[in-house]
Amino acid sequence: MKTNTFISAIVLAAVAVTGTSALAKGPRPTFQELDTDGDGQVTQAEIAAHRNQKFTGADANGDGQLSVQEMQAAAQTKANARVTKMFEKHDANSDGFISEDELPKPRRASKMFERIDADGNGAISEQEYADAKDRMGRKHKRHQKSDTDDN
Repeated sequence: MKTNTFISAIVLAAVAVTGTSALAKGPRPTFQELDTDGDGQVTQAEIAAHRNQKFTGADANGDGQLSVQEMQAAAQTKANARVTKMFEKHDANSDGFISEDELPKPRRASKMFERIDADGNGAISEQEYADAKDRMGRKHKRHQKSDTDDN
C-alpha cells in the first residue's frame, strides 16, 4: 500500500513538473518512461531530464530557445501522432476513413447533460448553461491557484 501511494505521488509530481511546459501537454509519461535507469524509482533528476528531453526535441535549431514556429511544429507533430493513433483505433473497416458510426462515443455525455440540466426538464436553458460555465471557471481557477501556491 505504501509503495502504491509513493508511486502515485511520484507520477503526480512528474505530471506537475512536466505540466509547466506547453510541450508536456498530451499523453502523460509512463512510469517506465520517467524511470530511465530502470531501478523502480523516479528521481527529481529523471523528471528534469524528461522535461529537458521534450524541450531539446522541440528546439529544432539547437539554440536553447523555443520560437513560436518550433512550438507549433512540436504541437503539429503531436497532433499528427494523435490522429494516426485515432485512425488505428477507430477505423474498424480499415478503409482509411472514419465514418460517423466509427467515431468514438462520448463518455459520460448523458451524466454531464443531467448535471447541467439543473431543473431536470430534459433541456438546458441559457441560464443553466451560464451557471455550468461559471462553476467550471471557478473550479479551474481554484486548481490554478493551488498550483501556483505550491511554487
